[in-house]
Amino acid sequence: MCAIMIGTKPKGEGSEVDRQWLEARLADYPLYAYEFITTDELVFADRVRYICEHECPMYNTTWACPPAVGTVEECKARVMAFKEGLMIATITEVSDIANIKETLDTRADHEAVTHAISRLIAEQSSETLTLSTEACALCKKCAWPDAPCRHPDKMFPCVESHGILVTDLAERHGIDFLAGSNLVTWFSLIFYR
Repeated sequence: MCAIMIGTKPKGEGSEVDRQWLEARLADYPLYAYEFITTDELVFADRVRYICEHECPMYNTTWACPPAVGTVEECKARVMAFKEGLMIATITEVSDIANIKETLDTRADHEAVTHAISRLIAEQSSETLTLSTEACALCKKCAWPDAPCRHPDKMFPCVESHGILVTDLAERHGIDFLAGSNLVTWFSLIFYR
């Protein structure tokens, strides 16, 4: 049922991310923060999925969201197949944080950065799995549940869809996700091997 695309290259074309090489390239992007992480740092919580199901209008409407991504346990197994990753964060100022439309409109810039950095990591990895902020906005209407995802190589499920408590991870690494009253902080996780 799940259509998560894990980017792959044939074996022998790189198996480890050169952090120095990557960090030199990360400087070209408008990142608020980034941290190299290990998957054993992640906290998976069913309550995160509960919020998806009961508060998000995208629930059950896209391949990037529950239930299409699988259960929290299936998502955890998919993520834990990787040992390392990169957490990236961007920050954007809005005139009114309570204006959901204005806040969500800032997501596209973060997604562009996520796609670019995911491609950089894929250049050095045999497999990647990228989780971002998307409920996926690639198609005007998602093919879920009637047909397979039209763009599985471009669709990044949202971090929360996998039950990951990203705020816990940010706190562990000293990243302030409540940076100011009208500042929006977006996170993505890019796992690699």
